[in-house]
Amino acid sequence: MSETVDVLMATYETNPHYLKQQIDSILSQTYTDIHLIISDDNSTSQDVQSILKEVANNDKRVELHIQEQNIGYIKNFEFLLTKSNADYICFSDHDDIWNPEKIEKQLQTLKQNDVDMVYCNCMQIDEQGKIIHENYFQYKNMPLVNGKHQILGMSRYLGIGCSQIFTRAVKEKMLPFTTNVMAQDWLVSFIANENKGVSYIEEPLFLYRRHTGNIFGGRSLAQNLKRWKEKYGTTYKGYLQYRKEAVIEPAYLDGAKMCLSYATEKATKNILEKLIQYYEKLEKTKYINLNIKPYFKYLGGKNMRKKAIKELMIFHIPILGYLRYIL
Repeated sequence: MSETVDVLMATYETNPHYLKQQIDSILSQTYTDIHLIISDDNSTSQDVQSILKEVANNDKRVELHIQEQNIGYIKNFEFLLTKSNADYICFSDHDDIWNPEKIEKQLQTLKQNDVDMVYCNCMQIDEQGKIIHENYFQYKNMPLVNGKHQILGMSRYLGIGCSQIFTRAVKEKMLPFTTNVMAQDWLVSFIANENKGVSYIEEPLFLYRRHTGNIFGGRSLAQNLKRWKEKYGTTYKGYLQYRKEAVIEPAYLDGAKMCLSYATEKATKNILEKLIQYYEKLEKTKYINLNIKPYFKYLGGKNMRKKAIKELMIFHIPILGYLRYIL
């Protein structure tokens, strides 16, 4: 069995300094049997192109692909997965910094626990590299899941993509992407949970950078609210539209639909179908919905108390959620 770990990095119009730091941190891992596969989504920055070509020319562990036209981040990660032949795979952002032992510790945990995916904690940093949050699990109330066939492994994503290491078995079930795929990291954790299972590492093993260009995850609540208010306005009608289109659908309903399109077990399909029905009923709630049992059945879990308070307010008492939105 190959012990090589493929690191899949999708790049696009990134900050050259961030890109160089991240590539250096990957190539300096204590686990050296790695293959860094980079796919640039047709960046126009000559500095980015120069760094990528220089790294690929100077290190035989680097394989570079430059897309002829922009295909979007989902298709770019699908492309990268088709280029992977290793038994172990990691996703990489292009603007973080990995601790030297990240891959080594994650691969060791994956093997010891005999699971299909391991996700780890991280510290969040700002644009200058200053630590903002020392414990991302705690800050984001991330679900902490060990084992397989866990409900939280169906209803939520487990770990941001750059925190995961997973097996070839997961990759083979992912490809080709269905039209429902909206987050490759959520799909990884769902498939792993339905297979041999998942584990997590509470130790922070990388620095996760937050800046205004983050596509997902890294932005602060204040940054997101500013964007959303500009689009939806501050009326209650606008808030309900925001709640539906910017919260329930992309962060919950679309994920459940994606997982359902990949589910292979009857019990899993049944849970996802009921979860979808729950979300669709929530979308129709204008003021208050007292049926909170489904929330605790499908979405409650360890480390989730603060998140539960916020979600219950948005899901079941949108009139209170509106006050938080406008203040």
